[in-house]
Amino acid sequence: MTELGSRLRMAREEKSMSLDELQDITRIQKRYLIAIEEGKYDIMPGKFYARAFIKQYAEAVGLEPDTLFEEYKNEVPLAYDNNLPEQISRTQSRRSVSQSSSKALEIFPKIITAIFVLAILVLIWFLVVKYLDPGEKSSVNSNKNGPVDIKESGEVTTPTDEKNGETTNTDGEEEEEPIPEETVQQEITMESVSGNTTTYSLLNADKFEVEVKAANPGRSWVRISNDKNEVLFEGELKNGESQKFDLTNDTNAFVRTGDASKTEIFVNDELLEYELSTTVQNINIQFQKKE
Repeated sequence: MTELGSRLRMAREEKSMSLDELQDITRIQKRYLIAIEEGKYDIMPGKFYARAFIKQYAEAVGLEPDTLFEEYKNEVPLAYDNNLPEQISRTQSRRSVSQSSSKALEIFPKIITAIFVLAILVLIWFLVVKYLDPGEKSSVNSNKNGPVDIKESGEVTTPTDEKNGETTNTDGEEEEEPIPEETVQQEITMESVSGNTTTYSLLNADKFEVEVKAANPGRSWVRISNDKNEVLFEGELKNGESQKFDLTNDTNAFVRTGDASKTEIFVNDELLEYELSTTVQNINIQFQKKE
């Protein structure tokens, strides 16, 4: 056992916290937590993840990760990605652009509806002008079926109509066509943030499909489970590789990523925007099926 592992274990025991409880809090597998305490970093997915897991362990037991990294820098694996701030910045910029696009998409249906209503009003105006035009009345009077009888009620009848016992209303009035209802699109909203865990809600959706994809180039360790704590996938994705699951019959999906800046999460083919900029993140997606 290394000095760093002893320090972490001592802090855990001072809080009377078992490895199983620590696993539930950090969502790091118990065997990795034991490896951290024993200094066996070679069994982890990579040195970078070893550093990320140590940071999660320290935060869970109330220790300052940066202080530990400095104090035990000879023990901590040197695999920290120096380009991470730049990657996070790109992630945040992409989120800002996506937010602007979302606002534009919210306004677009309203613009289409306004144009449609305006077109209906123009059509009504055209019909009113057409049937009130004197020339149009003259053409009615010269109907080939014979003289036209204009009654006080405004109805116009022809001899042919009277023979059949029917009258034809040519006052030019038409019913206004109903405006179609606006299509309701799915909505993904951020509900809460607790530590490095973000909870989202999926609304107005008939299905629930979750896809996790690694950047290209890039790699990331991910773990995906459902509301029954069934692990659907756990491992490393790299260079554009992805895993997709249909969770329509479930109410929750849990995604844990070792490097959020190199991991994209899609919900029904819509990119999920990270609320946090931390490296290791837990994403909880709650599915509320449309009635």
